[in-house]
Amino acid sequence: MSEGNNNSKKKILVVEDEKYLRELYVEMLEEEGYLVDSKENGEDGYVAIKKGGYDLVLLDVMLPGMDGLEILKKIKDSPPEKPNKNIVLLTNLSVDLSISKGIALGIQGYLIKSDLTPGEFVEKVRKYLK
Repeated sequence: MSEGNNNSKKKILVVEDEKYLRELYVEMLEEEGYLVDSKENGEDGYVAIKKGGYDLVLLDVMLPGMDGLEILKKIKDSPPEKPNKNIVLLTNLSVDLSISKGIALGIQGYLIKSDLTPGEFVEKVRKYLK
C-alpha cells in the first residue's frame, strides 16, 4: 500500500494518437496509482507540456498536427511554465533518427512500443520516475 501512496504523487502525461495504446497506457499507469493525463494530438500535447509540472511525459514521435520532435524543439526554445522532470519518446522504430534528434533536444530516453509487453512498459516507466 505504501508504494501506491508514493506513486499517487507522480504525474504522468501520455501523448499518443493511437486510441487503443493511449487508453491501455493510461489504464495501466492509473492501476499503478499514478495521476495520468492524456492527449491524442501534437497541439494538445504541446499545450499540456508547455504548462508543465509532470514527473514524466511519454511523447509519441508520430502525431497528427505537430510531431513529437516539433514539440521538443518548441519546448527547448520556450521552456514550460513549470519544469517537466523527464520526457521520454514513444516510437515503434528501434532504428529511428528521431531518437538521436530527441536526445539532442533533451529527452531522457525512449521506449520502443512494439518491443514492450504491458508489464515491461510499466517497469520502464517506474525506472524513469526514480
